[in-house]
Amino acid sequence: QVQLVESGGGLVQAGDSLRLSCAASGRTFSTYTVGWFRQAPGKEREFVTAISRSGSNTYYTDSVKGRFTISRDNAKNMVYLQMNSLKPEDTAVYYCAARRFFIIATISALSEYGDWGQGTQVTVSS
Repeated sequence: QVQLVESGGGLVQAGDSLRLSCAASGRTFSTYTVGWFRQAPGKEREFVTAISRSGSNTYYTDSVKGRFTISRDNAKNMVYLQMNSLKPEDTAVYYCAARRFFIIATISALSEYGDWGQGTQVTVSS
């Protein structure tokens, strides 16, 4: 099990950038795949991106490809989400979550992630 805490959210204008951080506790953090999800008001939580244990593999939902970049620093137990060219439709609460294995077929499945953070709000104004 791993505890996750997100930070870095805020209010920005369309076209701006923001970097979210996900701090993890636990000595086994480097054995977890980590994903970012988001939930907009009135909508279901959706997958954004994920990164494998070593950071060598990543996967993005189509709507953020070319704009968002996920990275990790296992020495610091941190995962980051760099968000560029933000759009109003990116407005949501962003969550990081952890799972054991990086499996493309199920990478976007919420049920495969056993540990979740509390979320951080990102608001993009037009």
